[in-house]
Amino acid sequence: MTLVSPAFSPDLCLLPMNQSTSQALFARAQLRIPGGVNSPVRAFKGVGGTPLFIQRAEGPYVIDEDGNRFIDYVGSWGPMILGHARAEVLEAIQRAAANGTSFGAPTRAEVEFAELMGELMPSLEMVRLVNSGTEATLSAIRLARGYTGRARILKFSGCYHGHGDSLLVAAGSGVATLGIPGTPGVTAETARDTMTSRFNDLPALEAIFAEHGAELAAVIIEPVAGNMGCVLPKPGFLERLRALCTEHGALLILDEVMTGFRVALGGAQSLYGIEPDLTTLGKIIGGGLPVGAYGGKREIMAHVAPSGPVYQAGTLSGNPLAVAAGMTQLKILRDNPDIYATMDARGARLKEGFIAAGQAAGVPLVGASVGGMFGVFFSPTPVDSFEAAQASDVEAYGRFFHALLGRGVYLAPSAFETSFLSTAHSDEVVEETLSAVGEALREVSENRR
Repeated sequence: MTLVSPAFSPDLCLLPMNQSTSQALFARAQLRIPGGVNSPVRAFKGVGGTPLFIQRAEGPYVIDEDGNRFIDYVGSWGPMILGHARAEVLEAIQRAAANGTSFGAPTRAEVEFAELMGELMPSLEMVRLVNSGTEATLSAIRLARGYTGRARILKFSGCYHGHGDSLLVAAGSGVATLGIPGTPGVTAETARDTMTSRFNDLPALEAIFAEHGAELAAVIIEPVAGNMGCVLPKPGFLERLRALCTEHGALLILDEVMTGFRVALGGAQSLYGIEPDLTTLGKIIGGGLPVGAYGGKREIMAHVAPSGPVYQAGTLSGNPLAVAAGMTQLKILRDNPDIYATMDARGARLKEGFIAAGQAAGVPLVGASVGGMFGVFFSPTPVDSFEAAQASDVEAYGRFFHALLGRGVYLAPSAFETSFLSTAHSDEVVEETLSAVGEALREVSENRR
């Protein structure tokens, strides 16, 4: 089954949003759903305006309830690496659904899926399927504490690892977008067990380990920070973090919910040559359906119930539809390894094109790209941490976002989120995007005067 959209017309994307179907739906939603959305960043609070209500999607495009079509760089926040409504993935879901949607019992597909993930990411000697990236990180943290007998964890400011209590301290993503320093409901006792450090700051990291290394159960990090915008690790940062964890007996958890199977076939850990003790996954391994996983060294994973005493369970874990979609997507990526070089080149072209268009318009931009991830900041100086990201011009990003949206390009509705490419974003789509970027940045520049 393949979705077919109406012929694209730039005029569709220039229609005023007043009295749009999206606006009417948002008004209704706010009466029944907190903030009118089921995940905070969707509310457009970081950029203003009314969120798009999406009716359907295909390839590199999303189509809203009014029939407007947009080049999509949100990609359901990462999992749509093959583009929307990929025929093989839809067919796999349909075949699986014909046999039933949930069993609450083991299936052959779960075993084959675990074997495939271990083949592609060798650090996953054992893996447990869960229902989301948040559930994966929560479970990995619990396992690390149970395995080491220690309570404290270390995370990095601006890195978002889901909405678990101990992980919302100095978090990125929607927490950063809404300017929430923490959140009510997280007790002071829980927060005290979470230490934070600055991303890419080796002296600060060394100091924390020198004073608290013996207390740390684990360090959790996004190897490429994707929830403060796209921020790459500095050379040597991840390597030193690995060495410090080993030296002090703390587990290293790589949160590859966003980067896993997106920046490289073996994830960021293969790209940067880092072997974690545990890895958390989500997004791509579900092919667009809700799923997550955590896994790692056999000795550690053996502590998970029923093999060991660290309890974790889930009725829908290993859901047959999600497994079918994810396994199909991973096999396509495995069998077409040139996908990553192509996306890396297109991501670099977008990043460089954004920056060049900014220079032409007199608007300073900096950016980063890796694999199928890219992002820019309205800043005259490089951004290598959350603190630097916060110093960027967030209001200018909001104006740019709407200027691009009016030209048919949909970026993340927050200055603190990453944009995502898919294999469906052809060279032609990239160049069409950059043409719109140039026009949008000129508009932003003129409004600054």
